[in-house]
Amino acid sequence: MFRDVRGRAFALEYPPKRVVSLVPSLTETLFDLGAGDAVVGITDFCIFPAQLDRPRVGGTKTPHVEAIRALRPDFVHVNLEENLGRHAAEIETFAPVFVTEPKSVDDVRTLIATLGEIHDRRERAAGLIARIDAELSAMPKRSFTFACAIWKKPWMWCGGDTYVSNLIECAGGQNVFAAEKRYPQHGIGEVEADVIFLPDEPYAFTPEDAKGLRGHVVGPFPGHLFTWHGSRTILGLRFLRELVLE
Repeated sequence: MFRDVRGRAFALEYPPKRVVSLVPSLTETLFDLGAGDAVVGITDFCIFPAQLDRPRVGGTKTPHVEAIRALRPDFVHVNLEENLGRHAAEIETFAPVFVTEPKSVDDVRTLIATLGEIHDRRERAAGLIARIDAELSAMPKRSFTFACAIWKKPWMWCGGDTYVSNLIECAGGQNVFAAEKRYPQHGIGEVEADVIFLPDEPYAFTPEDAKGLRGHVVGPFPGHLFTWHGSRTILGLRFLRELVLE
């Protein structure tokens, strides 16, 4: 039996055979686990693995529920932040919906282990977790303050209660907005840190946006390294490790 972030219990007699993933990072993780053959539907934003050939069912926040229904899924993956509750409720009328919301690298380790159990890919899950642990062990962890922008117009930043913040903390970072939850708004004149990260998603920051920021600016860089949780956590940690070693 498995429980999702809502505490809802799932008892599966066999691994799901027709899976729809509305979470791009989990789509990639399912393929990395070797469960890709069971995936029958994905979002428009599922770009990994490369050249992925599966029916598209719309965006993460604009899925076509009837298209999902037509795929006859026996399991659907959604995320509490990336997807909307009303869509999950509609889908739940015809298929089990498993809701996740990892907020830390440790949560990702647990999530991967759970996915390994659900999809009967325990050995592959253990391998991915071991790679995360290896990156964490190799991290030099130099102390530095940081701020990570997540949006502009208005400027918004990752607070302490976010996966992005915890990921950077694994490299020794101290979030200047650690006491503020989720995504606080602060103008660039109010922000000062040793390092300021500018990922290119969900907002497509440009080099021009770095002007006026007080601190060493990293970016723009591929935002999925920070915002995608799952097997891509390995690459996110490696990106940070290589930055810290510079």
